[in-house]
Amino acid sequence: MTIRTLLVDNYDSFTYNLYSLLAEVNGRPPTVVKNDVAWSSLDFAAFDNVVISPGPGRPDVEQDFGISGRVISESGLPILGVCLGHQGMCHLFGGEVDLAPAPMHGRITDITHTGVDLFEGIPSPYSVVRYHSLVVTRTPADFEEVAWTPDGLVMAVRHHSKPLWGVQFHPESISTEYGRELLANFRDLTLARSSAANAAGTHDSMFTIETRTIDSDFDSERVFQTLFAHDTKSFWLDGSAALEPECRFTVMGDCSGPHAEYVTYSVAETMVTVEGSDGTKEHIHSTFFDYIDAQLRRRATPPRHDLPFAFGLGYVGYLGYELKADTGGQLVHTSATPDASMVFSDRALVFDHEAGTLYLMGLADTPGDPVLAQWFDSVTATLSGLSEKAQTVSAPSGIPASGAPLLGAELSLEPRLRHDRTHYLDLISQCLAEIRSGETYEVCLTNTATVAGSIDPAATYSYMREINPTPYSAFLNFPDVSVLSASPERFLRIDADRIVESKPIKGTRPRGATPEEDNALKADLVANEKDKAENLMIVDLVRNDLAQVCVPGSVHVPKLFDVETYAPVHQLVSTVRGRLRDDASAADCIRAAFPGGSMTGAPKIRTMAIIDKLEDGPRGVYSGAIGYFSITGTADFSIVIRTIVATEHEVTYGVGGAIVALSDPDEEFEETMVKAVSMRRALTGRTANSG
Repeated sequence: MTIRTLLVDNYDSFTYNLYSLLAEVNGRPPTVVKNDVAWSSLDFAAFDNVVISPGPGRPDVEQDFGISGRVISESGLPILGVCLGHQGMCHLFGGEVDLAPAPMHGRITDITHTGVDLFEGIPSPYSVVRYHSLVVTRTPADFEEVAWTPDGLVMAVRHHSKPLWGVQFHPESISTEYGRELLANFRDLTLARSSAANAAGTHDSMFTIETRTIDSDFDSERVFQTLFAHDTKSFWLDGSAALEPECRFTVMGDCSGPHAEYVTYSVAETMVTVEGSDGTKEHIHSTFFDYIDAQLRRRATPPRHDLPFAFGLGYVGYLGYELKADTGGQLVHTSATPDASMVFSDRALVFDHEAGTLYLMGLADTPGDPVLAQWFDSVTATLSGLSEKAQTVSAPSGIPASGAPLLGAELSLEPRLRHDRTHYLDLISQCLAEIRSGETYEVCLTNTATVAGSIDPAATYSYMREINPTPYSAFLNFPDVSVLSASPERFLRIDADRIVESKPIKGTRPRGATPEEDNALKADLVANEKDKAENLMIVDLVRNDLAQVCVPGSVHVPKLFDVETYAPVHQLVSTVRGRLRDDASAADCIRAAFPGGSMTGAPKIRTMAIIDKLEDGPRGVYSGAIGYFSITGTADFSIVIRTIVATEHEVTYGVGGAIVALSDPDEEFEETMVKAVSMRRALTGRTANSG
């Protein structure tokens, strides 16, 4: 029999991880409502039990706990309170909640328990993950304590006569043992009291995708310089580093095709501007994701399963951080650059670096479209005149031959930080205060470096990719802004089989000067509790985000705390995967997870508000995403880090780090300087670390 659960979301970033586990054990997904939903909209007769989620803040603050207290008091249903839900349950019955001896965020503890109710069949002790600054310091008389930490803090309670249970830890965390079993016990406790059950496209494609293959190992940089570098609406998703099997492909193109468009978005005006390849402009009042989703559905085309890559033409570009105002955040700072810029690419080149094959791709109005065939012929003829990769390739104009700076004569060599060291250390202290007070677990605080003047974007990117090859490098050459990215981090990838993958990064060490020092730094990263806590919190957040759009039970973590090494740094990387639900689109998936949790912290909504208060300006392109939405339903985006953003008058890049309870302010500032090294080297042309 299935169980119908009402899941009250206290605006937490892990609620949908609970959702996934509950869907598994209950046989159907729970119904999720926010804690500020109208009381009159709730019909408790439609549910068998209730779960009150974790969340930021305090249980005695109405804005933080919302309707959760009234649900506990008046629903009459079996209720499980998790973290904030547990604290609120104890508070309502006369218990006391106060600061814990130390904040415990993303920390693993072995707890002991009595083996009753929720803990039936679960070993004692066992490991759980804790995310809390507050703790129940006095248990109400109507409740019995049933689980504790080694130092005696209460980790779980049950009511003497009512079907009420609370746990301080997070059973849904990837590193909590027996989380599924605990929720299955809650299901069985519900069934023991009562049981009920309630049961509850195709269209013709506008286009076909046609390709022509050239078996020749062209140098992708020379091809871009020849075909696209002089177009102000061109893109280069640069997979030539080929550090991972799926990153063996490079995609490039521009906005010159007959169906091409250049799309920009202003979140302040909720306005999409669409410029056709013929120069015509249209202004559409819509959110960005609603517009993109509608266009992708209108132009949906079956994927080409005969091709070795997922890209299927469509929208290519960036999503800026301030787009968060359309995904649950607030609009506090306004970016000088568009909040999103994408080319609708109806023609593109895809390089398979492993096979030595180049694919020309295009949208055909009809099979054998003569206009597309003419473009294939023209590109083939142009490429036949290029020297192939096996021959000597001269560097494109502007690339430093001997470490010469790439900067214009008027460009300052020293960047201006939005927050100088003293100010940044103060911001870290404010983050730690928010963490201690229970408002957040982790704050991804950032800084912006600005250099006045201009650069040659193409030449600078060429040098950047040489000194710091990464799997998600990209170059966007757009009308008002150029984006030069050496990102090592995957935000989200959706393949033709609707498998979703994210690879959040948290934890960084510089490379060592000797192999011995390098290995020691890598070993320290692997063993460091603070870095693991950072990473774990974002893994749980990403699992939550993906659970909103993935098949219940499909979200899993095949790799936890893996180390990836790049030219300037070692990184701690985890992999989260799931299967997209049939009723969810690629745009739905990106919207559910944007901005990437590794650039916000957790809980995401509350932490973004804290960031808005602390940081003195917009992040712009930085902290957003770069990649594509294909009309075949696939998508692939990186997180915008290790990225230079250039306009006509200035150059900026962002750096930052995750602030957690274990953070050392001086070390956090120094980590931002380590992360800045590759951008400063690319701008100055220096061959040694200058950060």
